[in-house]
Amino acid sequence: MKQTIKERRLGEWKKNLPTFWDAAKRYFDGDLPRKDFKGISGGFGCYAQRADDKVMLRLRMTAGRVPKDVFAFFAGILKKYPGVGAHFTTCQSIQLHNLDYEKLVAIQKAAYDHGIITMGGGGDNPRNVMCSPLTGIEQDEYFNVLPYAEAAADYALSFIGSPKKLPRKYKIVFSNSPRNESHATFHDLGFVARSDHKFDVYASGGLGPNASMGLLMKKAVSPKDILYYVYAQWKTFQENGNFENRGRARSRYLPVTMGEEGYKKEFFKNLEEIRAKEDLTLSIRTSASRKKGDGGTVEDRRVIPQKQEGLYTVKWHTAGGWPKNEDFIAVSEAIKPMRGVEIRLGSYETAYIVNLTSSEAKEILAVTERSAAKIPFEYSVSCVGGTICQQGIRDSHGVLEASLAAVREAKLPADALPLCHFSGCPSSCGTHQVGVIGFRGAAKNRESAFSLFIGGSKEQGKEVFAKEIGSIYDRDVPKFLVTLGKTVAKSGKPFEAWWEAHAGEIEKIARPFIEAE
Repeated sequence: MKQTIKERRLGEWKKNLPTFWDAAKRYFDGDLPRKDFKGISGGFGCYAQRADDKVMLRLRMTAGRVPKDVFAFFAGILKKYPGVGAHFTTCQSIQLHNLDYEKLVAIQKAAYDHGIITMGGGGDNPRNVMCSPLTGIEQDEYFNVLPYAEAAADYALSFIGSPKKLPRKYKIVFSNSPRNESHATFHDLGFVARSDHKFDVYASGGLGPNASMGLLMKKAVSPKDILYYVYAQWKTFQENGNFENRGRARSRYLPVTMGEEGYKKEFFKNLEEIRAKEDLTLSIRTSASRKKGDGGTVEDRRVIPQKQEGLYTVKWHTAGGWPKNEDFIAVSEAIKPMRGVEIRLGSYETAYIVNLTSSEAKEILAVTERSAAKIPFEYSVSCVGGTICQQGIRDSHGVLEASLAAVREAKLPADALPLCHFSGCPSSCGTHQVGVIGFRGAAKNRESAFSLFIGGSKEQGKEVFAKEIGSIYDRDVPKFLVTLGKTVAKSGKPFEAWWEAHAGEIEKIARPFIEAE
């Protein structure tokens, strides 16, 4: 059987780890400045946290897929090192936080020994390939895009260590339906499934400063041809990207600097040159799971019936994507004897336990009941925030926690507020730009605040970035949300129905908080 690129390069990357560990040692000893350490550590998936004595490690989970043995690996780490925390990220990875030098070395070595890589987790590299988390099991998807996401992810690893680096990160995304859960229509390269078992390809979009929707490059692309597009976008980005100004070193600026037509012309020229030189045609064989249901049924707000008859998925969303160690370990122990079960991570920090029989689903519901979100607002998204992230401006996770507490205390109806998005800075790791309600770290009268964004949508064909309407002090964000929830509750409608009829009302409700001195 042909080796994957990951399998071929795993030994090489393991040999390079001591070079990184030497830099990490010098950083912890105070002999390597934080900025210089970042230039080295990012490519190895590691970043310094806000506190000088701790770092985080980002481990690649292609398409958000976490097999049982990999999940058990993380559970083992959390058992061995109680002070370490695991975070489910909006890029469908798992980050381990609060690592000192000894833990960093021990965990990274153990991860590579287990076949889990961190290379390219940061820095100027292809990042974790993202995918609709429930592809292959959703009842109404166009087709299973997971095998193609995994093939693209493995191929993109060949770009790591290229003599000529990318200007900056390269994000590749797959979507299995117009719900666009993974945001494929506005990233560096996106493949969106069609009903005819082909892809529409989008390119050069992105969230963050100067957010941009992706350009529709070509419709009805055969899945066997996707690697040509992966290579062509990388080559176009590499040859034309801005290496001088890191603030503009993303593919979203290519259509600006080259013009849309100029960019497309260069992209397709590269595509044809690649076709003439290399055979990157994919041949993927898929096999259906043979697991059967147990004859029972289960209904719950957190249970999703799969297209495989008799099998179910259980949603498990913890506040801001931070499961407590004991809950993470309990889930790992529970799924250990369950055949064919695995974890899928979504782009909104939700973990999905998939391929469960009805009795298994009931067991997982019980194990996760204490820690799982119960109402739409509790599914809100947050980056780790400024108390941990050295780039963060504000404590986004702290404001989310305060808002959750205020909403619970107010005893609002379950559907009075939607899922909201909290980002600590303009980078939009909390994806505040695509939520109906989003918050982004800011300043107001020299005090800590969050800018309010409203009206975003990720749905394919209806994509729109949220509008920024003003800033609210940190302390007032929970008050604003409770006021909004009470207004919606008085209407007797769930938030979605209220929003359709009263979209402009949110700004009116927010105005006193925005104008507060």
